[in-house]
Amino acid sequence: MALEVNNICFSYPGSPVTAVERVSMKIEKGERVAIIGQNGAGKSTTAKILNNIYQPTGGTVLVDGVDTKGKTTAQIASHVGYVFQNPNDQIFNDDVVKEIEYVLRYWKLPEEEIVRRRDEVLDITGIRPFMSTHPFDIPLPIRKFLTIAVVLATDPDYVILDEPTAGQDNWGRKQLQTVMEYLQNKGKAIITISHDMEFVAENFERVIVMAHKNVIADGDRRDIFYRQEILSDAKVKPPVSTHIAQELHLERRVLNLEELVAALLQGDA
Repeated sequence: MALEVNNICFSYPGSPVTAVERVSMKIEKGERVAIIGQNGAGKSTTAKILNNIYQPTGGTVLVDGVDTKGKTTAQIASHVGYVFQNPNDQIFNDDVVKEIEYVLRYWKLPEEEIVRRRDEVLDITGIRPFMSTHPFDIPLPIRKFLTIAVVLATDPDYVILDEPTAGQDNWGRKQLQTVMEYLQNKGKAIITISHDMEFVAENFERVIVMAHKNVIADGDRRDIFYRQEILSDAKVKPPVSTHIAQELHLERRVLNLEELVAALLQGDA
């Protein structure tokens, strides 16, 4: 079972310029995949096509073998969840609990199931202390966890996180780890769009690089972050520790500070 796009293209209405051109990728359940590239590379547009927020002007999108053509965004959202970069684009209720329960009640789930899901995601995202608060009275970084909770409550098999570390402090980054471990344990696919290469290197085994509105590389993070010509073409810098290791011509491919220190202590230069 997988989320698959084949040669998708997309142009915004009224624009002669395409935002993505003949993009193909396949993401299986249980994978952690990061999509990286500079602004304008087509990352967010592609992700919104995966979720059926946008429907491609060419090519096909298959969710577990089902073509999304002709499906509504709501029909696909129960399978592919999308957490917006800006939580304000996603919130419309005046209470945290109402926000989390809204879709579940729309689906007419049994009350005990609604409560079970609500309580589970309140704890996983760490926002239980704010459950009676107006969403716009919550600090913006924590508000983002409310939108994550809303998506988790719908229990999709594929979860897209758009710039999840933006504006997050250490608490937020640790809470993201908890969320991702929860999803991994449930066999869900986690897809992120991120400019935070340290976050990508630490948490995502597979990295897809986009540039020029297309995919220019797709592979293991330890390989991708050492392909300087690819990163240069995408205008992306590797993690700081990787860059230092490259400058020192270390033999070992490192992705974080701990690996860098270990390589230096073992004399890998």
